[in-house]
Amino acid sequence: MKTSFIKGNILLLMLLLLLLITACEQNKSNTEHRGLNEKPSTHRETIESHTEADDKIIIGFSMDTLAEDRWVRDRELFRKAVEALGAEVKIFASEGDDALQILQAETLINEGIDLLVIVPHNAESTAMIVKKAHSAGIKVLSYDRLVRNSEIDFYISYDNEMVGEFQANVITEIVPKGKYVYIGGAETDYNAHLIKKGVFNVLHPLIEQGDITIVYDQWSKDWLPENAYASMEEALKANKNDIDAVIAANDATAGKAIQALAEQGLEGKVAVAGQDADLAGAQRIVIGTQTLTVYKPLKPLADLAAEVAVKLAKGEEVMGESMINNGKAEVPSILLSPIVVDRENIDDTIIADGFHSKQEVYKGRE
Repeated sequence: MKTSFIKGNILLLMLLLLLLITACEQNKSNTEHRGLNEKPSTHRETIESHTEADDKIIIGFSMDTLAEDRWVRDRELFRKAVEALGAEVKIFASEGDDALQILQAETLINEGIDLLVIVPHNAESTAMIVKKAHSAGIKVLSYDRLVRNSEIDFYISYDNEMVGEFQANVITEIVPKGKYVYIGGAETDYNAHLIKKGVFNVLHPLIEQGDITIVYDQWSKDWLPENAYASMEEALKANKNDIDAVIAANDATAGKAIQALAEQGLEGKVAVAGQDADLAGAQRIVIGTQTLTVYKPLKPLADLAAEVAVKLAKGEEVMGESMINNGKAEVPSILLSPIVVDRENIDDTIIADGFHSKQEVYKGRE
């Protein structure tokens, strides 16, 4: 009887133990199941977060140079405009090195940008960049300077032919007859050709009439001011300082031309036109050694380029206001209108726009 009771208790204990083990296993199973349910949720959030990052448009910006103040401004204005549209921008500047600009553009393409914006140093050689980008399915926007002989997707700039016309119109009003020097920009920059074309659109009839004589006409390699200085020295020497007017392709080259004039006692006595509204150029206008500059407000250019770039990157259609032939294709384009600046309107243009401060321009002269 006692033995039966003990056996019964043992069986009962074993049954209780079995039930306890089963309950623990079930609890463990439930815990692991909840853990598996939670892991996919966390992983899904990670994927969604990564996808959102991947969806962000990335614009590549291949620049020729940052040596001039205006291009530093372009870079920062374009960056801000792109970021304000919710996109990112990666920027390289090649400082006038054609091979380096091609290499930098290839780097941007290989990094998987969604669109390439390019300010070409050499209008011809950068056609290779367009071809490489298109091979990768990436569209290309030409910023301020046109890439030649390529199937560029869009071009945004100021009307550079109009820039030259504005320069020549003002100078010929001041000096309707006389000996003229033309100092161009870089021959490799198509904008320099457009500016020169605009200048000679105005000068040609006066040359044919015999009112104006072009006594010197030279490009400035790589837009270097030193080259403009050498050209102006040559022009003065060849003409025994008998020069009446100088039209220079930008303010940096105009500044060096004025330096050469000053060394011959002609500073302020010869009418000089520039372009870009550089601070030094604005200061020379105030003191009377430079006659005018042509102002191309940078913010509207950068804002428009950013807007078009992001839309094209998203696959949206953008209509140009005109078609520009670049030697190979008709390129959809938008060309903004420049503004002539002289002593009469400098306060109402570049100073009023905040492009330069009044204190910087006048340097305490008021």
